Amino acid sequence: MSFLDILRTAILALRGNWMRSALTSLGVIIGIAAVIVMVSVGQGTQAEIDKLVSGLGSQRLDVSPGGGRGPGGVRMSSSSFFTLTEGDAEAIREEIPEVQYVAGALRGNTQVVYAENNASTSWQGVEPDFFEINGWVLTDGDGFDAQDYSSAGKEVILGETVRRTLFGDESGVGQTIRLGRVPFTVVGTLAPKGQGGFGQDQDDVVMVPLETARRRLLGAMGLPPSTVMQIALTVTDAKDLGYVQGEVEALLRQRHRIKPGEEDDFNVRNISEIVATRTATTNLMSKLLGAVATICLIIGGIGIMNIMLVSVTERIREIGLRMAVGAGPNDVRRQFLAEAMLISLIGGVIGIGIGIVGSLLVGKFSELPIELNARVVMLAAAFSIGTGLFFGYYPARKASLLDPIEALRQQ
Repeated sequence: MSFLDILRTAILALRGNWMRSALTSLGVIIGIAAVIVMVSVGQGTQAEIDKLVSGLGSQRLDVSPGGGRGPGGVRMSSSSFFTLTEGDAEAIREEIPEVQYVAGALRGNTQVVYAENNASTSWQGVEPDFFEINGWVLTDGDGFDAQDYSSAGKEVILGETVRRTLFGDESGVGQTIRLGRVPFTVVGTLAPKGQGGFGQDQDDVVMVPLETARRRLLGAMGLPPSTVMQIALTVTDAKDLGYVQGEVEALLRQRHRIKPGEEDDFNVRNISEIVATRTATTNLMSKLLGAVATICLIIGGIGIMNIMLVSVTERIREIGLRMAVGAGPNDVRRQFLAEAMLISLIGGVIGIGIGIVGSLLVGKFSELPIELNARVVMLAAAFSIGTGLFFGYYPARKASLLDPIEALRQQ
């Protein structure tokens, strides 16, 4: 029998019991749709992690205040006990050669106003290395110069969201805006970064020199001189990150006169450890989702095998007649295998359609990230064909091994 004859015979056989064939393919439909949706969610989540890594930096350490105890052993929170200074940042820069960039920072919130436009945003008081550490790039203007940092100049650099709110399509460079009640001159705008790994708008920010922030935006807080709320640093070689973390902790304990056995009054956060933990969690979730989808496919495949075995039992006399008129075991095996693969393929096509629509709906109506691409669809199609081939082979082989004489005796 030719391939077209086998395909035609398989189609006629399935049409004769179309309801049973449709119900049999339901397991494959659900399995393939589950594969597409779950793999799309897994890939989307991984893409979010990659964005988080690029945004935070895999060679970065963040030092924040807090963790120690005040007089009498009373634990002090980082919001009320600032322990880091510009001197700490400078000591890290000078005494740990593996450090590439280091910068202290202050931060807060304010109202920014230009003409009739205004917005509530966050500000950061920064040192020169801050832009390199965080990957900020200027799109317009010249940014801060050395005198701005040393003289607490009233200059500001705008994030894209703030620039768009205040100036629309214009750059705003050279214009005067107000942060709270203090006038500032816009000396640059930043290239957009979009949404961060934790869902925040990274472009809703303005940058000012560190000393400017201390004198003009935090004057009422009465912070100790040279205080910073955070120290961020990067290393030249990612392999040195663990070593540098230990060196930073030892250096700060020495500078802060922390005795052996006492708790640190600062926290050093290794970004790569956080990312690694999140990656491991995502991989575990992806394996779990893949296992669920695989179970669905196995159930669908078992359904195909079961129905094909029933079909062989019901059609024993038909098989005997085919063999009596010249059909060989290979012809019978190919016919039943074609029926199984056709059921699986039809279910796969429908499942792919449902999976694509389902993935788009999940991305639209939930917070789960979705990344749908052609490889996912090709993988689903391969699973569909493989399911029919694997679970259809045994019934097809059983049919091909029937004795024609015994088969013709069946009523």
